[in-house]
Amino acid sequence: MRSFFCCCLYFILSFASFVFASEPSMRFNMDKGVTAVSQRVFELHMTIFYICVGIGVVVFGLMFWAILHHRKSKGAQSASFHESTKVEMLWTFIPFVILILMAIPATQTLIAMEDTSKSDVTIQITGSQWKWHYRYFDQEVAFFSLLATSAAQIDNERPKRANYLLEVDRPLVLPVGKKIRFLITSQDVIHSWWVPAFAVKKDANPGFINEAWTQIDKPGIYRGQCTELCGKDHGFMPIVVIAKPQDEYEQWLQTTQTTQREAKEKEQALLAMNMDMDSLMKLGEKTYVNRCAMCHQAEGQGIKGAFPALAGVGLSVDPTKKLEHINIVVHGKKGSAMQAFGQQLTLQEIAAVVTYERNAWGNDTGDAIQAAEVNAVLNGKDL
Repeated sequence: MRSFFCCCLYFILSFASFVFASEPSMRFNMDKGVTAVSQRVFELHMTIFYICVGIGVVVFGLMFWAILHHRKSKGAQSASFHESTKVEMLWTFIPFVILILMAIPATQTLIAMEDTSKSDVTIQITGSQWKWHYRYFDQEVAFFSLLATSAAQIDNERPKRANYLLEVDRPLVLPVGKKIRFLITSQDVIHSWWVPAFAVKKDANPGFINEAWTQIDKPGIYRGQCTELCGKDHGFMPIVVIAKPQDEYEQWLQTTQTTQREAKEKEQALLAMNMDMDSLMKLGEKTYVNRCAMCHQAEGQGIKGAFPALAGVGLSVDPTKKLEHINIVVHGKKGSAMQAFGQQLTLQEIAAVVTYERNAWGNDTGDAIQAAEVNAVLNGKDL
């Protein structure tokens, strides 16, 4: 009897969640999304839901009817029978037909979701702890996208904004009305790129490339998150996509190409320049707080058993290991969570952060790293 009432309660709650799904303050249902595939997924979801509701109404209706009309107070006597081949065939055949009817639209939708052919734009998405890297095929555009929510908001020192933990410094920009193919992989652990408005959720596995696609119908800003438990800062790895009309997208593409080309030329021109210690420490502290503090902690104390300390120990205080220090920041360290920042930061930022790590928290090596030294390590020289 207890299990019967549990089933009744589950059915009532399920139906109530559907009824209240239309209320903006009570979002229990799926989002229809802004792509043809996402709308097909929503329609499939609702079709299966209606079938389940219908089955529930019939099954529970029969159960309630049987309870009311064959209760003991009416003098009902239990029937004595052993088996019925016809009934057993019937309750096997009917579920089989229902499953087939459900499988046909589900299979069609799944096939459509996996069809990445005839794409207009191809973008490689690479996940790493804890950021996304986007590279546009056949275009000179590539960039990292990081969480833009400030540490002060996370630590409850400032009011949280409307898009708390769902904002980035550089969003992915896509054209409206074009078929976009995603090649999704990972640099370190398993991540998952998920944007519910597109009905795209695909794992990013190191050493493998998974494919997905979308075609956005409406311009706008769409948000998502990494949905794999990819480490301690898993919740700080959001996705923001801005969908633009074709002419605005092409304008953004040209502007970004020009900006990145000029940045590379400027960086090469700055190789001959030396920054003073104060400038290096100021830029180094800013870079460390944004990119390194989440693992090595604000005061360089690290996390025992996970991330080594930098304050007062290790290569950060060894004057003979300056190049090794630069090399680890540039190329990362295999077999550990230390990423390669050679393509993530500018030469000046790497020079500054290594300088900061070697001179902050009482680390008094006096080393002032310059961009030319980082460039030499990046190109395999002086090692």
